[in-house]
This record gives sequence, structure tokens and C-alpha cells, in this order.
Amino acid sequence: LILPVWQKPHQSSTFTMKISCTTLLALSVYHGVSAFSVMSPSTAQSSTQLYSSIVAGSIKDVPETSTKAIWEAAVPTTVQGGALKTWSFDDSACQRVQVIMKTDGRPLESTVELWEGPDNTPQKMGIYIEEGCSRPFSAVIATPRNGQNTIAVYNTGHLEFPLAACVEAEGFLGALPGELFKNSKAKKVQGGAVNTVPFGPSVDAVQILLMTDGRPLNARIELYQGPNNNKQVVEIYSEDGRERPFFIVIETPGVGNVFRVCNKANVEFPMLCRVEPYEAKTAEVVEDPWDNGEGSSFEGNPPM
Repeated sequence: LILPVWQKPHQSSTFTMKISCTTLLALSVYHGVSAFSVMSPSTAQSSTQLYSSIVAGSIKDVPETSTKAIWEAAVPTTVQGGALKTWSFDDSACQRVQVIMKTDGRPLESTVELWEGPDNTPQKMGIYIEEGCSRPFSAVIATPRNGQNTIAVYNTGHLEFPLAACVEAEGFLGALPGELFKNSKAKKVQGGAVNTVPFGPSVDAVQILLMTDGRPLNARIELYQGPNNNKQVVEIYSEDGRERPFFIVIETPGVGNVFRVCNKANVEFPMLCRVEPYEAKTAEVVEDPWDNGEGSSFEGNPPM
């Protein structure tokens, strides 16, 4: 899995990491509330809150949080440029793991693989981020089968570009894929098709869920900010897009953010895509840019 190489000037900044002994502190955000509930205008604050979505016509207040908050509770590991780091999970009760990565402001280039037994890589992804501090990588990888699973993180960047990585069982975003599956409308993306979704400046982060009906998943997600200006690129392959869908939260600071979702597979391999705001500064509910009246044809249990 090879990503194009961009020549981007890197930014220098101080990389400050706070380490807490409580690794799952951020999970309290989801206790007793839905992560996809409506914020009424009277309760909306000027600070960033979890984005609002319609859930059974109810209105619930969502606690203030941010995807960057997980770094307050994480214990990261430094992966030097050109190095490999692995995390193993042999607990059969672990059904998903969260992978988070960031840098001190320099570019982030990495390959992440799921190993399941000898010479078996059912899921892998390639990541490029122009600036890994304001746009940290945060994704969920499903590990549905019993047995030992290993997450391998390669830093494919140069020696001058180390990254901080953390892999947690379940993790901060563990419950979100199922919630997004139940509370949002999917868009079918045919093999070889490309779809774009713009977001306004009020949206600070976007959540994306890709899945299939059991066929392989081969996709590419790009975040543009201006003409031909790639801020983040993720290429995903999964041998079974239903058993191992792909879920990611992408930061969208600034204005003019546009997502480009491409199904790289042949026309025989369509996929379902859900793209929803995750964090926003206002209580404004944005119309679903994917709703074209067609609906979706894949049915079944929620992913992960």
C-alpha cells in the first residue's frame, strides 16, 4: 500500500504530551447520553461541543469534549522515522481497538496493519497528514474473531519525523461506529465512483464510516482545503467490509474543508459511506449532503 509523496513544508512547534493514569477518562462522555443528540439553541455554548443530530425527535445535552482530549488520558509511544511498533491483544472479549497518532506539527506518514495469525493481514491502511498536531489521526479497527490480534504501526516518514502513537482496547471512540450506523443515512458509492462532501467553518471534526455487504473494501479518503491542497489522505483495504468496517474521526480546522471519498474497487464492489459532523461550534443542524432519495440497500446488524 503506497501513498503519493508530497513535498510539504513542515511547521516547527513544541510537542507537549500530558500523561494521565486514567486511560479511559474520556469514555465518561458517553455515559448516559447519546453522542448523536440534538443541541437546542438555548443550550448551545460558544465553545466546541459534540455535534448535534436528530435521534428519535428528542433533545439531549451533550457534554463538552474534543477528540484531542484523549491525549490527556493516553500513554503514547514514540515511533521514530522508519521504525515499526506493534501492540498485541489476546483477549477474546476485545472486539475493537482504537489507533491514535500525532506529531509535534511535522508531517505524519504511516502504515497501519492488523495482523491475525501468520501471514494474514485482513486490514491495512496508509496515512498521510500534512500537519500531525492540529489534525491527529484517530480511527477504530475491528477485531471480531477470537485469538491474538496485533496492530502494527510503521512510521514511513524520514528519521526527522517521529510520531506519537497509542493503541487502546475499545478506546475513546469505541461506541461510535454502531451509533453512527443506527442514526445516520448511508450513501451507496459504486465501484470507481467519487463523491465529495463540503463542510462549513462551524464544523471542527467529521466522522466517517465505510462498510460493504461482506465484499472487500478498498477506498481512499481525502481532505482538501483549497484547490489541489491535500491536508489528509487515508487509503483503506479490508478483506471483509462488513466484519471489519472502517471508522475514523478527522479534524477540520479552518475554512473550506471538502472531503473526497473514492471507491477504488471495481464496479462489482459497491460500498456504503456515512459522513457526519462530529464536533461543531454551533447548534445549527446541517442538511445531509448525501441524501439523494435513493437510500441504501445493505441491511443487517450494526458494525463493530
